[in-house]
Amino acid sequence: MRKYIIGVDGGNTKTDYFLFDNECNFIDFHRAGTCSHEGLPDSFEGSYRVMKEEFTKLFERNNITVNDISAAVFGLAGVDTPYQKKRLEEVVSRLGFANYKVVNDSFLGIKAGSTNGSGVCSINGTGTSAGGIDEDGTYIQVGGIGGIVGDEAGGSWLSRRAITETYNYYYRFGKKTLLSEYVFSYLEIDDPYYLMEAISDVLPRKRKELGILGIKVFKCARKGDEVSLDLLKEMANNLARSAGGCVKSLNFQDGVDVILAGSVWVKGDHPILIETFKEKINEYTKKKCNIIVLTVPPATGAIIWAKELVDGKFPDKSIRKLICEKVQAQLEKIESRGK
Repeated sequence: MRKYIIGVDGGNTKTDYFLFDNECNFIDFHRAGTCSHEGLPDSFEGSYRVMKEEFTKLFERNNITVNDISAAVFGLAGVDTPYQKKRLEEVVSRLGFANYKVVNDSFLGIKAGSTNGSGVCSINGTGTSAGGIDEDGTYIQVGGIGGIVGDEAGGSWLSRRAITETYNYYYRFGKKTLLSEYVFSYLEIDDPYYLMEAISDVLPRKRKELGILGIKVFKCARKGDEVSLDLLKEMANNLARSAGGCVKSLNFQDGVDVILAGSVWVKGDHPILIETFKEKINEYTKKKCNIIVLTVPPATGAIIWAKELVDGKFPDKSIRKLICEKVQAQLEKIESRGK
């Protein structure tokens, strides 16, 4: 009887569901809205409700049931604490899955981008977190719940700091910065007298557009702006401390794959960010860290991991390449339709 594997990449805005068979033939793909308990009004019950509905569609159109699934891996936003992990594992169990993993989505990058299935993934997108899996299969997450645990990175943080440094320049003995021009434009002012008022009144209204300021930090850094360069160095140091914390807390030999994933890592266009990160993580861990920028979708990690659960070993390079190609093709199709 034909058996199947499932890979789920669930973020705070969208969720990708991939169905392959056990021989890694692509079967189906479905994109839907968030299944995160943090983004739904009915929390964990909402995660069950949403995923139940989406899996029903996926299974019915392929004439299969959950009993035909050999393994499933769920990389989900909001799996940041043992309690959250336990509750979401209960959700997946209620859905009928027997052989599965529920992990924070940061772990998918390790399976998608590493050479042997172990390593560390540093997420630097809208937000930030780090996850590590060692050769023994033990895994740990560092960060992911906000600034109180040092999550001082990501596009949102960088954008907020652009505003902070502009305010510092005018009122708190900060350095002059090219960022001021872009911050003024974003906040719709032309005089620093109105800066605090705009932060209070305009910023909440335009918060969804805040990411543009993070892009401007890179632009100003390319022009040699000292404040912008310092922000990128600070971000890199914070990211290195979190990713390095994963390395230190797990059992790695020398030579650790460190995967960089997320829009800021992948699209950030000033070399100082990765250069500083590499310098700092090697300094902190005292190990040789092999820096790999993830160029395939993290969702590939979910399918690769599910295949690993079925076979009891990490898939070889040719199988991983096949999975990556199939996932990439499907995501390119749906993203081109959305343009």
